[in-house]
Amino acid sequence: MDHLAGKTLMITGASRGIGAATARLFVEMGANVALIARSEDAIADLAGELGPKSIAIPCDVSRYWEVSKAVDATVETFGSIDVLINNAGVIEPISHLIDSDPEDWSHAIDINLKGVYNGMRAAMPIMADNGGGTIITVSSGAAHSPIEAWSHYCASKAGAAMLTACADKEGRELGLRMMGLSPGTVATQMQREIKSSGINPVSKLEWSDHIPPEWPAKALAWMCSDDANAWVGQEISLRDETIRKKVGLI
Repeated sequence: MDHLAGKTLMITGASRGIGAATARLFVEMGANVALIARSEDAIADLAGELGPKSIAIPCDVSRYWEVSKAVDATVETFGSIDVLINNAGVIEPISHLIDSDPEDWSHAIDINLKGVYNGMRAAMPIMADNGGGTIITVSSGAAHSPIEAWSHYCASKAGAAMLTACADKEGRELGLRMMGLSPGTVATQMQREIKSSGINPVSKLEWSDHIPPEWPAKALAWMCSDDANAWVGQEISLRDETIRKKVGLI
């Protein structure tokens, strides 16, 4: 898989979990990677590990001006942006709707939904001017099914899924490939937060029930290839054995 060699990718939520695993894989495949996250120290450490083909850009994706500057910095450093992975997301605060804090609820929407919009809005014009690009949003089964105490997460993921569909309708003729990836439950810090809440069936899962973050990383790499062109405009589920076989996980 050398289709990413020399390409430039921007990954939000790159400080840990799926984002960090994806950054490691993409650099291994010869890509330049811009690491985007609020955790300045964590992405600086990761950039030090990955070397000169990476750059750490502290950024709060809920603020458009910060995302726009991050895109500009990526282009200034590497000359282009070929792929955007909208991975940043939060599950906290887990709370029943009736007890939820309005400010906290809104902030989750700002990160999980507006953060996806901000990334698309900042990257799409540059990609279109360059003749094309790929934008993949990390989705969730929560985008399609209500889950107790996750109203903020379900609503924001559902919105991001529809945003991806709208971006595909508007961007395909510009050479833009828009897709979503629903990875299932992944062994990351988010699952530890879910586990500690003790609310809803997802919190009852054992750690061994979750897939490693390297699996969605491999799926994202495959989705950037022409082999995944038949799924452009769609949301791919990593629970689907057909997809796992195509990715090389089975």
